[in-house]
Parts: sequence; structure tokens; C-alpha cells
Amino acid sequence: METQRRPGGRSARVRDAVRQATLVEVTERGYEGLTVENVAKRSGVHKTSIYRRWGSPEGLVADALELAAEEPIPVPDTGTLAGDLRALTEALRAGFASPHGSAVGCAFIVAGMQHPAAAAAMQNFTAARRKQSVVVVERAVARGELPGTVDANELIRFALAPIYYRLFVTHEPVAPEDAAKAADAALAAARAGIL
Repeated sequence: METQRRPGGRSARVRDAVRQATLVEVTERGYEGLTVENVAKRSGVHKTSIYRRWGSPEGLVADALELAAEEPIPVPDTGTLAGDLRALTEALRAGFASPHGSAVGCAFIVAGMQHPAAAAAMQNFTAARRKQSVVVVERAVARGELPGTVDANELIRFALAPIYYRLFVTHEPVAPEDAAKAADAALAAARAGIL
């Protein structure tokens, strides 16, 4: 007889405790300071259990990203695509402007740049977030604001890319007006048939 895993239970509590400890550790110490030992102390889970299940700090980050990808994000519904895109870009800007959001986001991106497992988890995470966000484009097409030929994924990428560029390439601050410009430029490209 095959034993079935119960949803939730001890395994889910352990995973949640380790994930929460990982997030606190990367917030306080950054990715470079993330260690299995510190996560074990903070989570109350023995380090051998963490090594067995997650293997390394990269595994911890990859798992935290996997869990975060499953979480829903608030998708704006302002009634116009311009308003929705501006709300999405502002949410990204504001998230990275907060100390917690900046520390966690930067840690995930750094890990993704250095380790294949974290990179794959980061790709899945961004794909999941983009999948939730394209709803604003689909609604705009249904309202007749854009033709059905627009590539919704590309439109979302175009709106968010300038913010990531400023944050991680040029290390410039991102003001609310910068986020609004990114949204407006992506919408203009879509309306021009570029996307």
C-alpha cells in the first residue's frame, strides 16, 4: 500500500520556517551572508536536515523563490491600460524602495546570476509574476484599447525593464515619475504596433 503525503503537516511547517528564516537572513545579511548554519539557528530546524533537503544557500534561495512564485500578487484594475501599467511599474519601484523588498529582491537576483538552480527558480518566479500581470493587457484588448495581436508578455517586459535597468545596471534611484515613464513608453510601443 502506497503512503500518501498529507498536505501541510510537519513538512510544510519545516519548509515555511526555513523559508521565513531565509528571508530574514537575506534581509539582514544579504545573499553573501546567507549560511545554512544561520538559517538553522533562526528556523529551529537542524542544519543536517537543511543540508539534506536544500543542500546550500543557493538551494534555500531557489526554494524561497519557488514558494514566492506560487503567491498571488495584487493585479491592478484601474479601468485603463495606462493606469494599470503605471500601477504595476509603481508597485515594482516601491517594492525595491523598501528595505526588506530591496534586500530580498537583490539577494534573489544575485543568487540567480551566480548559481544555476537559483537562476532557474528566478526564471520561473518572473514567468509566474508576468503570467499574473498579463491580465491587465488581456482586459485592455477586451475593452478595445489594443489589438488582439499585441504580445502581452512583451508589453509587461517592456514596462518593467527600465526599472530593473536603473536598479541593477546603472544603480540609479527610481522615482515614481520614472516608473510612470516606463509604463507610458511600453504602452506607446504597443499602440505603435512594435509589440
